[in-house]
Amino acid sequence: MVSFVEDARLAAEIASLVNRVYAEAEAGLWLDGAARTSEAEVADLIRAGQIAAVRPDGRVTGAVRVRQLDDGLGEFGMLVAAPETRGTGVGRDLVSFAEQWGRERGLARMQLELLVPQTSDHPVKEFLRDWYTRIGYRVVRTGDLADDHPALVEHLACPCDFLVFHKDLDSLR
Repeated sequence: MVSFVEDARLAAEIASLVNRVYAEAEAGLWLDGAARTSEAEVADLIRAGQIAAVRPDGRVTGAVRVRQLDDGLGEFGMLVAAPETRGTGVGRDLVSFAEQWGRERGLARMQLELLVPQTSDHPVKEFLRDWYTRIGYRVVRTGDLADDHPALVEHLACPCDFLVFHKDLDSLR
């Protein structure tokens, strides 16, 4: 079951999982030593009510960040499933949770962002692009990471496209 995290003491566990999963999923995209998040950032997101997690036995096996961007648009990100739980539906459950969260707020669309290398294929990124497309997300913009997240650019190891996906939530009610 997915639920919001209210205990900031879980920040270290969630940050560790996010960094471990992203280190594998984004291998080659970032300079050595770059971390996706920090315990302090995750603690702030927990306090803001933006982190939900799967904890079947008290241990975090998946997490997602949700937030509202504007009156009609929500976003999910930092989606992770522990490697030992892949293929069990944890990721699908987290996306469903995020979409339901958006519908409950009357949002028309959900957004997600995906960083993909420009000069080579990346198996994990290709898998994610295909998976998001299969569950109804469509690329609405290919942007420059510098426009949306300028502080991250200096940590890139290769040129990347920044794909923004949207999914219409109205058709799911």
